[in-house]
Amino acid sequence: MADNKAPEETIFSKIIRQEIPAPLLFQDELVTAFRDITPQAKSHILIVPNKLIPTVNDIEPEDELTIGRMFTVAKKLAKAEGIAENGYRLIMNCNQDGGQEIYHIHMHLVGGQPLGRMLAPK
Repeated sequence: MADNKAPEETIFSKIIRQEIPAPLLFQDELVTAFRDITPQAKSHILIVPNKLIPTVNDIEPEDELTIGRMFTVAKKLAKAEGIAENGYRLIMNCNQDGGQEIYHIHMHLVGGQPLGRMLAPK
């Protein structure tokens, strides 16, 4: 993060606790999943750890189960969305240059249409 100060609360924290209403697609003791309010594809789901971890750089060894759960939930949701067979993309951004906007790590599960190249050629 630019100021090296970890947030104590994020909009995702409030969604996880349902203080901000959002239809949850999945929730257990480790992660929560819900639809992105500004979808970038036909299917766009956010998978968020319930524990506030600001950036990928802040992941610790004790977070490995949570990070792994994010991937198994992504697989489950891709199948439920009917996008597993044709394919989908999982995206995690880190810090400003990586495009991170909310400093609570989250995985974007996007699909339901051809996504093209991940980065434009230089």
